[in-house]
This record gives sequence, structure tokens and C-alpha cells, in this order.
Amino acid sequence: MTQDIELSENGGVLEIRIVRPGKKNALTASMYRAMTGGLADASARAEVGAVLFTGEGDAFCAGNDLADFMSGPEGGAAAFEFIRAIAVFDKPIVAAVQGLAVGVGTTMLFHCDLVYAAPDARFVMPFVNLGIVPEAGSSLLAPATLGYAKAAAMLLLGEPMTAETADRTGLLTEIVPADRLIDHARTKAAMLMAKPPQALLATRRLMKGDQAALLDRIDEEARIFRQAMQSAEAQEAFTAFFEKRPPVFRREPQ
Repeated sequence: MTQDIELSENGGVLEIRIVRPGKKNALTASMYRAMTGGLADASARAEVGAVLFTGEGDAFCAGNDLADFMSGPEGGAAAFEFIRAIAVFDKPIVAAVQGLAVGVGTTMLFHCDLVYAAPDARFVMPFVNLGIVPEAGSSLLAPATLGYAKAAAMLLLGEPMTAETADRTGLLTEIVPADRLIDHARTKAAMLMAKPPQALLATRRLMKGDQAALLDRIDEEARIFRQAMQSAEAQEAFTAFFEKRPPVFRREPQ
């Protein structure tokens, strides 16, 4: 579907690898569609028991390719389809994160079961800086996972979180040396495949609990996100980004 997403299967683990290192693995509409298709295929096939997300190069994922995202509605639609697909995916998900994880590069991790990161990993959710709102249920999951104070620093201030803090607050399963990260994550995914499959899936369902509130929040975020994209704030934020200047926001009466 796209050369920037590689799908490979080994021992029942589907690895979805983001391969756009020259752009820090920023995601385009076609890349989102390829990942969504990979998740659908993995869900439908009994021989696939787990999914592993990895990224090529020195960054896991720099979030949306803003030029692609701003070029028309296709990018946003593909992104929200992927978000819903990963939220409802019914098998264990593992992620190996190095370097930058920006925007959806971080929010997708709230839907992963095991997240391993290199010491240089940095997690950033700069939605407010761009005049928009969080996605992937992160306005609900970030406070629940990290605690409200840490989530506020990330979502209200747009501050990055280090691997050490992410590990301490519960976003990560483990910090792993960079030269062992991918192999370690692949080993853990293979360990999942060795477990009794029905017991594993049932345990995961129990841990995830009722997803209704999460899916409602994802839909609410998507609605407000689309509205915000049309706002003067977002237009100024994106224009300033492309012009490489600080944005200037007007504070209007409520």
C-alpha cells in the first residue's frame, strides 16, 4: 500500500514498521491506511496473535506530516480511522520507541499493552500549541495513566516527557538500551505468542474493561478537533509553523 510502512510476520507476530526516517517517520494518509489495514488483517487472522509497532531511524514517529495533513480532508479521515482501529483492536500490541514520539506517536501508545523505550525517547503531545485538541482518547487516558498533573504539563503546556519520567509515571513497561530495543520488543511479543491464547485475550479484555466511555471520548475529540482545525487559532499556528516564526494569538472575549 505504501513503501513507508512495512508489514512483516514472524511466528504469529505482525510487525508494523514505520519506514520514513528522512521525515522522522511523520505519517501521511497512505501510511495511516496501511497501518489500519495491517490491524484489520491481524484481527481477522487467528494465526496472528500480537502486533508490534516499530520505527526506522532515530525517531519512532514525529506525528502527522503537516503538509500532507493540511492538503485536504483525506489525511484527517485516515488518521481518525487508524485511531479507532487501534483503540478497538482485540489482540495484544507491543511498541518499541526510540527518539521522538510526537502527537499520535505518543497517543497511540496509550492503546498498546507493552511499551519499551530507549533512554533517548521523548514523548510530546503539542496539540494546544497548534490550536487543536488531543486525539486518540488521550484527554481521558493521559490523566488516567500519568496522573492529572503530568498530563496537564504535556497537554496544556505541550512539554515533552523523558523516558525516565514516562517509565516512572506508567506510560512505559521498561527502558531498554537502544542497541537492544527492537530485539527486546520482538522477544516480548514472541513471549505473548507462547501464552494460552484464549486466556491471554480474556485477561486483556478484563484489563481494558468497558470501552464505551473511551470510544465516546475519541468521537468527541474528533468532533472538536475538526472544528478547531477551521479556527483562526489553528490557521495562525499552522501558518507560523510553515513560516518558521512564533505564532501570535488574539485573546477574544468569551
